[in-house]
Amino acid sequence: MFIAMNRFKVLKDSTTDFENVWFNRESYLHELSGFMSFHLLRGPEREDHVLYSSHTMWRSYADFEGWTKSEAFRKAHARAGNNQKPTTLGHPEFEGFHVLQEVTSDGAVRRVGAE
Repeated sequence: MFIAMNRFKVLKDSTTDFENVWFNRESYLHELSGFMSFHLLRGPEREDHVLYSSHTMWRSYADFEGWTKSEAFRKAHARAGNNQKPTTLGHPEFEGFHVLQEVTSDGAVRRVGAE
């Protein structure tokens, strides 16, 4: 498995606008091979921003790479940054992780090989 995350430092007075962009957009993720799940996360509030993260799980790194090179990716990101008023402090910060271990709600523990 592979987890792709982007961190966003969202201006405090722009959190509603930022969230609405996500809630109202077409993601196309469900159309891609290897897509498992997506979460939009709201984190702690800081002095000048609120931390958000997008968290996407993929069956493999190759599936994630396929997403980044797909027409669906281009369509999903076509309107990114098109707002007249900026909602974030700078660009998002990408972080990618290969899953090494998984513990499920039934107590099963399994080692997952990094690709």
